[in-house]
Amino acid sequence: MADLTAYSFKLRKTVVISNPKLVTLKNGRPAVRGVAAEDPNTSVFRILSTAEADQLRASGTQEEK
Repeated sequence: MADLTAYSFKLRKTVVISNPKLVTLKNGRPAVRGVAAEDPNTSVFRILSTAEADQLRASGTQEEK
């Protein structure tokens, strides 16, 4: 899968997510959490589709509990 991107409100631009971890929201929706590659102090978050989450699981991305 290509690099995951998310919008960083702190940096005010779209950034690549480094060190992504899959999370599941309370409503069961999959999401990914990580840090911005450009600024390691900035955390970013993106809600995924089920298909995107399945691709990440297949590629071996860690799941956060």
